[in-house]
Amino acid sequence: MRAVLRRAGSGLIVLWAAATAAYLALLAAPGDTVDSIIGDGADTPLIRSQIIQEWGLDRPAVVQYLDYLWRAAHGDLGRSYLLQRPVRDVIGEQLTPTLELAVAAAALGVLIALVLAVTTRRAWARRTSSTTELVLVSTPPFLIGIVLLSVFSFRFGWFPVSGDRGVAALILPAVTLALPIAGVLTQVLRDGLDRALSEPFAVTARSRGLAENAVLIRHALRHALLPAVTLTGWLFGVLLGGAVIVEQVFGRPGLGQVTLAAVNSKDMPVVLAVVVLSAFVYVLINTLADVVYLAIDPRLRRS
Repeated sequence: MRAVLRRAGSGLIVLWAAATAAYLALLAAPGDTVDSIIGDGADTPLIRSQIIQEWGLDRPAVVQYLDYLWRAAHGDLGRSYLLQRPVRDVIGEQLTPTLELAVAAAALGVLIALVLAVTTRRAWARRTSSTTELVLVSTPPFLIGIVLLSVFSFRFGWFPVSGDRGVAALILPAVTLALPIAGVLTQVLRDGLDRALSEPFAVTARSRGLAENAVLIRHALRHALLPAVTLTGWLFGVLLGGAVIVEQVFGRPGLGQVTLAAVNSKDMPVVLAVVVLSAFVYVLINTLADVVYLAIDPRLRRS
């Protein structure tokens, strides 16, 4: 129970820190919130005063901040300045496409990493794979997406260009996000396999007559998964941030378009909701990773 409470407390601190950082960043951003709410409408002193009074913008920033935290703690994310709708509805409508993209990219990245880490054991294959991984990790995801879009959509026409929600339209964005993740995870898994194969249990398994592939898959891979699981939890949080940019590149619906419009218009309730949601998913995935540790390594259960 102490460990559970400690984990829950650290998760709340992460959520508070994320919301606070986003709030301060939006306050420091150029532009005026009232101008964003008025938009192209009539701008008169009366209308401005009504907007300021309706949204409570005349209150000190600290009071607005504390009020936001209090309402968010009770599940009230407020109303969008730009769309004049509850933020919960705005986020809910666009959350599914983003989660589809993030889950597909995470699954594909893990699969590619497992295959490469297990199959590239020879020296020449290892060098080739390591060089490719370094290139993928060093390349911004949006640039990978532009290249894939230019080749497989514009040149060959194998995949739709933008705006579709089908499976075919999900492939290129998922590959775009998965390749850098696969590059990092492959390096971690390969190093973990190298260490595990030099441990005494691997020597014992070989002495019992097990083939090298059996030692690799049945024994060494399990030991190499722990650091990879830790990294996967962190990378899934990164995926949500990367999905915002990739969705713009491929013209996909999702949180990317909503977030970009909210940032440009200083729609603070929407931006804060997206930040808190990303932080919550990050905390949740890392908590699940802690549970997976126990399933992978029985020594952690005994301790």
